[in-house]
Amino acid sequence: MEAVDSEVELENRLREKRQAQGLSQKQLADLAGITRQAVSALEADQYSPATSVALKLARALRCRVEDLFSIRQGGEIIEGELLGPIPPGGHPVRAQVTQIGHRIWVRPLVGVGELTSLSATAEGVIVGASADGKLAKVKLLKERHAVQRKVVVGGCDPAMFIAAEFVGKRGEDNVVPCLMGSSLALNALRRGEIHLAGVHLAEQDAEAWNLPDLKSRLGNMDCLVVTFAHWEEGFIVRQGNPKKIRGAADLAKPAVRIVNREKGSGARRLLDKQLKANGIKYTRVKGYGDEVLSHLDVASRVKAGLADTGVGVRAAASIAGLDFVPLQRERYDLIIPKAYYETLQGLRVLLDTMVSKPFRSELDALGGYDTKEIGRIVDNVQ
Repeated sequence: MEAVDSEVELENRLREKRQAQGLSQKQLADLAGITRQAVSALEADQYSPATSVALKLARALRCRVEDLFSIRQGGEIIEGELLGPIPPGGHPVRAQVTQIGHRIWVRPLVGVGELTSLSATAEGVIVGASADGKLAKVKLLKERHAVQRKVVVGGCDPAMFIAAEFVGKRGEDNVVPCLMGSSLALNALRRGEIHLAGVHLAEQDAEAWNLPDLKSRLGNMDCLVVTFAHWEEGFIVRQGNPKKIRGAADLAKPAVRIVNREKGSGARRLLDKQLKANGIKYTRVKGYGDEVLSHLDVASRVKAGLADTGVGVRAAASIAGLDFVPLQRERYDLIIPKAYYETLQGLRVLLDTMVSKPFRSELDALGGYDTKEIGRIVDNVQ
């Protein structure tokens, strides 16, 4: 083996090709006449392969050397549709670059919340935009095919970041969580900005969606509704619940301030239902107009002392080290266009990950999730 040249970055697809043929590292090593440790080191990008080793691996996997290893072509400039404003100043801006069908989408990684900005991998840097602000030019930091292998999930479930970690370990496919409420996710799906939408707008005890309503939201899209999990939703409060928040009636207390979710989200709908049931007008609730776009953002505001409570899921409270007052149990579903369900390799990897025992065990340990029905197809929307 040879040390990797610091001036050359290899695109390494060895693990992907090996796994596609169902071979272990030891089996591939035996077929190629090299050691298992050599295969492991190559897959970990610790070395670039000597020519003889690359030829042996290609012969063992019945493919070309360039199918396994190639020089990464950085710096390609592409144009895509812009999702979100670019800050003034003309400085380069990190961006997520994704492809849905034949459309390229560019999401500036600024103003999207700390979690998304810090956890998201930038595929490129925005170097220019059209005068109308609808298009952006991006200098790619990766090969174009890396953009094409991403599965974009819109929704508010923090567990999608864990799913992204699991999927990323299995090969080149990647999950891109985009934090947004249920209605925003459905709208984004209809516009073709994401591959699938995570939603929790079904009635609490419903076994099926109101299909006419869901179909009206999706237009002519032919979709499946696949259960991700049941979760607990309620009030996220600081440790020890110092304001003694037990129900919606406590939100009208003068000393209590909330943080709210955007209109159309499942959390906002639950809050409004609770206020109505207790005869409380929203004008009596401090912070009702202070809106954020995810359960994690709610937890972050409460953690920072900027709010006393907000409606969110138990998992978000657990992640932030906060307490939780449950209100109801809900089902969180994934709305998946059948065209992607049948053809998108990365989506199949995500669904396989969801039903795997290690992933379900991690969700169970996180708390607030019931994964007994994960992966179950509950509806067809045609």
